[in-house]
Amino acid sequence: MEARDLRVSDAEREHVGELLQRAVGQGMLSLGEFTERMDSALAAKTRGELNAVLADLPGMQLNPAYGAGPYPQPAVPSAPVPVPVPPPAHPAVTGQSVPSNVIRGRMSTVTRKGPWHVPPTLYLDTRMGSVTLDFTEAVMQTQVVHVTVDDYCSSITLIVPPEATVDLNGVDAVAGSASNKVRTGPPYGPLHLVVRGRVRFGSITAKHPFGTALRKMLGT
Repeated sequence: MEARDLRVSDAEREHVGELLQRAVGQGMLSLGEFTERMDSALAAKTRGELNAVLADLPGMQLNPAYGAGPYPQPAVPSAPVPVPVPPPAHPAVTGQSVPSNVIRGRMSTVTRKGPWHVPPTLYLDTRMGSVTLDFTEAVMQTQVVHVTVDDYCSSITLIVPPEATVDLNGVDAVAGSASNKVRTGPPYGPLHLVVRGRVRFGSITAKHPFGTALRKMLGT
Protein backbone atom coordinates (compact mmCIF):
# COMPACT_ATOMS: atom_id res chain seq x y z
CA MET A 1 0.00 0.00 0.00
CA GLU A 2 1.32 3.45 -0.91
CA ALA A 3 1.84 6.03 1.81
CA ARG A 4 -0.80 8.32 0.28
CA ASP A 5 -3.44 5.60 0.83
CA LEU A 6 -2.80 5.31 4.58
CA ARG A 7 -5.61 6.45 6.88
CA VAL A 8 -5.13 9.70 8.81
CA SER A 9 -5.82 10.50 12.46
CA ASP A 10 -7.43 13.50 14.19
CA ALA A 11 -3.94 14.65 15.21
CA GLU A 12 -2.91 14.84 11.55
CA ARG A 13 -6.06 16.79 10.64
CA GLU A 14 -5.39 19.21 13.51
CA HIS A 15 -1.77 19.63 12.33
CA VAL A 16 -2.98 20.50 8.82
CA GLY A 17 -5.44 23.00 10.32
CA GLU A 18 -2.52 24.78 12.01
CA LEU A 19 -0.61 24.85 8.71
CA LEU A 20 -3.61 26.36 6.91
CA GLN A 21 -3.92 29.06 9.59
CA ARG A 22 -0.24 29.86 9.11
CA ALA A 23 -0.76 30.07 5.33
CA VAL A 24 -3.49 32.69 5.84
CA GLY A 25 -1.18 34.67 8.12
CA GLN A 26 1.53 34.62 5.43
CA GLY A 27 -0.88 35.78 2.72
CA MET A 28 -0.85 32.53 0.74
CA LEU A 29 -4.58 31.87 1.26
CA SER A 30 -7.64 34.07 1.43
CA LEU A 31 -10.11 33.59 4.26
CA GLY A 32 -12.58 31.97 1.87
CA GLU A 33 -9.95 29.51 0.65
CA PHE A 34 -9.07 28.73 4.28
CA THR A 35 -12.68 27.70 5.04
CA GLU A 36 -12.91 25.49 1.94
CA ARG A 37 -9.60 23.75 2.62
CA MET A 38 -10.31 23.37 6.34
CA ASP A 39 -13.58 21.60 5.59
CA SER A 40 -11.74 19.31 3.14
CA ALA A 41 -9.07 18.55 5.74
CA LEU A 42 -11.65 17.65 8.36
CA ALA A 43 -13.34 15.29 5.88
CA ALA A 44 -10.07 13.69 4.67
CA LYS A 45 -9.68 9.96 5.27
CA THR A 46 -6.28 9.26 3.65
CA ARG A 47 -2.89 10.97 3.70
CA GLY A 48 -3.22 11.72 -0.01
CA GLU A 49 -6.52 13.55 0.52
CA LEU A 50 -5.04 15.48 3.43
CA ASN A 51 -1.89 16.47 1.55
CA ALA A 52 -4.03 17.65 -1.39
CA VAL A 53 -5.13 20.74 0.55
CA LEU A 54 -1.45 21.65 1.07
CA ALA A 55 -0.01 20.66 -2.32
CA ASP A 56 0.33 24.21 -3.72
CA LEU A 57 1.53 25.82 -0.47
CA PRO A 58 5.36 26.00 -0.36
CA GLY A 59 6.82 24.72 2.89
CA MET A 60 3.45 23.39 4.10
CA GLN A 61 3.29 19.59 4.32
CA LEU A 62 2.37 16.95 6.86
CA ASN A 63 4.78 16.63 9.77
CA PRO A 64 7.26 13.76 9.12
CA ALA A 65 6.38 12.44 12.59
CA TYR A 66 3.09 11.25 11.12
CA GLY A 67 4.86 8.97 8.68
CA ALA A 68 6.61 9.23 5.33
CA GLY A 69 4.52 10.30 2.35
CA PRO A 70 4.89 10.88 -1.38
CA TYR A 71 5.66 14.57 -0.84
CA PRO A 72 8.85 16.30 0.37
CA GLN A 73 8.82 17.20 4.04
CA PRO A 74 10.43 20.65 4.56
CA ALA A 75 10.94 22.00 8.04
CA VAL A 76 7.91 23.79 9.45
CA PRO A 77 7.96 26.16 12.45
CA SER A 78 6.25 24.55 15.44
CA ALA A 79 4.27 27.51 16.75
CA PRO A 80 1.07 28.39 14.83
CA VAL A 81 0.31 32.04 14.12
CA PRO A 82 -3.19 33.02 15.32
CA VAL A 83 -5.19 34.55 12.49
CA PRO A 84 -8.85 35.48 12.09
CA VAL A 85 -10.97 33.11 10.04
CA PRO A 86 -14.12 33.83 8.05
CA PRO A 87 -17.73 33.73 9.24
CA PRO A 88 -19.98 30.84 8.21
CA ALA A 89 -22.19 31.01 5.15
CA HIS A 90 -25.33 31.00 7.30
CA PRO A 91 -27.95 33.39 5.87
CA ALA A 92 -28.35 35.04 9.26
CA VAL A 93 -24.83 36.46 9.17
CA THR A 94 -24.12 37.20 5.52
CA GLY A 95 -25.58 40.70 5.43
CA GLN A 96 -23.93 44.00 6.27
CA SER A 97 -25.49 44.23 9.74
CA VAL A 98 -25.49 41.51 12.39
CA PRO A 99 -29.00 40.45 13.52
CA SER A 100 -29.85 40.70 17.20
CA ASN A 101 -29.92 36.91 17.59
CA VAL A 102 -26.34 36.50 16.29
CA ILE A 103 -23.37 36.66 18.64
CA ARG A 104 -20.06 37.08 16.82
CA GLY A 105 -16.50 37.14 18.11
CA ARG A 106 -13.09 37.26 16.45
CA MET A 107 -10.07 36.71 18.72
CA SER A 108 -11.96 38.45 21.53
CA THR A 109 -13.87 37.94 24.78
CA VAL A 110 -17.67 37.99 24.49
CA THR A 111 -19.90 38.02 27.58
CA ARG A 112 -23.65 38.18 28.05
CA LYS A 113 -24.87 38.38 31.65
CA GLY A 114 -27.41 40.11 33.84
CA PRO A 115 -30.94 40.85 32.49
CA TRP A 116 -30.07 40.47 28.81
CA HIS A 117 -32.90 39.56 26.41
CA VAL A 118 -32.67 36.05 24.96
CA PRO A 119 -34.48 35.38 21.65
CA PRO A 120 -35.96 31.93 20.84
CA THR A 121 -32.97 31.21 18.56
CA LEU A 122 -29.32 32.17 18.96
CA TYR A 123 -26.40 31.83 16.53
CA LEU A 124 -22.84 31.77 17.88
CA ASP A 125 -20.32 32.67 15.17
CA THR A 126 -16.99 32.64 16.99
CA ARG A 127 -13.29 32.35 16.15
CA MET A 128 -10.34 31.94 18.51
CA GLY A 129 -11.92 33.67 21.50
CA SER A 130 -13.74 33.23 24.79
CA VAL A 131 -17.55 33.32 25.04
CA THR A 132 -19.63 33.28 28.24
CA LEU A 133 -23.43 33.28 28.08
CA ASP A 134 -24.94 33.60 31.57
CA PHE A 135 -28.67 32.81 31.55
CA THR A 136 -29.22 33.02 35.32
CA GLU A 137 -30.74 36.54 35.20
CA ALA A 138 -31.63 36.63 31.50
CA VAL A 139 -35.03 37.75 30.24
CA MET A 140 -36.48 34.79 28.34
CA GLN A 141 -39.04 34.98 25.54
CA THR A 142 -39.56 31.21 25.43
CA GLN A 143 -38.83 28.27 27.72
CA VAL A 144 -36.90 26.43 24.97
CA VAL A 145 -34.00 28.25 23.28
CA HIS A 146 -32.26 26.81 20.22
CA VAL A 147 -28.55 27.64 19.97
CA THR A 148 -26.57 27.01 16.77
CA VAL A 149 -22.77 27.08 17.11
CA ASP A 150 -20.18 27.58 14.36
CA ASP A 151 -16.81 27.88 16.07
CA TYR A 152 -13.07 27.56 15.52
CA CYS A 153 -10.63 27.41 18.46
CA SER A 154 -12.83 29.10 21.09
CA SER A 155 -13.88 28.37 24.66
CA ILE A 156 -17.68 28.62 25.04
CA THR A 157 -19.35 28.51 28.47
CA LEU A 158 -23.12 28.34 29.01
CA ILE A 159 -24.19 29.17 32.60
CA VAL A 160 -27.81 28.22 33.35
CA PRO A 161 -30.11 28.49 36.40
CA PRO A 162 -30.26 25.53 38.85
CA GLU A 163 -33.49 24.07 37.41
CA ALA A 164 -32.54 24.55 33.75
CA THR A 165 -31.73 21.72 31.35
CA VAL A 166 -29.33 21.59 28.41
CA ASP A 167 -29.11 19.26 25.40
CA LEU A 168 -25.65 19.15 23.78
CA ASN A 169 -26.29 16.00 21.74
CA GLY A 170 -26.40 17.98 18.50
CA VAL A 171 -22.87 19.39 18.91
CA ASP A 172 -20.18 17.95 16.63
CA ALA A 173 -16.81 18.44 18.36
CA VAL A 174 -13.89 18.15 15.92
CA ALA A 175 -10.59 17.88 17.82
CA GLY A 176 -12.45 19.61 20.66
CA SER A 177 -14.85 18.88 23.51
CA ALA A 178 -18.51 19.27 24.50
CA SER A 179 -19.14 18.92 28.25
CA ASN A 180 -22.58 19.00 29.86
CA LYS A 181 -22.51 19.39 33.66
CA VAL A 182 -26.26 19.93 34.10
CA ARG A 183 -29.40 17.86 33.60
CA THR A 184 -30.15 17.08 29.95
CA GLY A 185 -33.95 17.09 30.06
CA PRO A 186 -36.76 16.78 29.21
CA PRO A 187 -37.54 20.47 29.73
CA TYR A 188 -39.35 21.04 33.01
CA GLY A 189 -37.75 24.19 34.49
CA PRO A 190 -37.53 27.84 33.43
CA LEU A 191 -35.10 27.16 30.58
CA HIS A 192 -34.13 24.35 28.21
CA LEU A 193 -31.21 24.96 25.81
CA VAL A 194 -31.00 22.85 22.66
CA VAL A 195 -27.48 23.29 21.27
CA ARG A 196 -26.31 22.07 17.88
CA GLY A 197 -23.56 22.87 15.39
CA ARG A 198 -19.81 22.36 15.23
CA VAL A 199 -16.89 23.17 17.52
CA ARG A 200 -13.48 22.82 15.84
CA PHE A 201 -10.36 22.71 18.05
CA GLY A 202 -12.30 24.38 20.87
CA SER A 203 -14.67 23.56 23.72
CA ILE A 204 -18.24 24.13 24.84
CA THR A 205 -19.36 23.61 28.45
CA ALA A 206 -22.81 23.86 30.05
CA LYS A 207 -22.85 24.32 33.82
CA HIS A 208 -24.62 25.85 36.80
CA PRO A 209 -23.31 28.97 38.57
CA PHE A 210 -20.43 28.49 40.98
CA GLY A 211 -21.65 27.27 44.37
CA THR A 212 -24.97 25.83 43.18
CA ALA A 213 -24.18 22.31 44.45
CA LEU A 214 -23.09 23.66 47.85
CA ARG A 215 -26.26 25.73 48.25
CA LYS A 216 -28.37 22.66 47.49
CA MET A 217 -26.52 20.68 50.15
CA LEU A 218 -27.12 23.44 52.69
CA GLY A 219 -30.75 23.87 51.65
CA THR A 220 -30.34 27.55 50.88
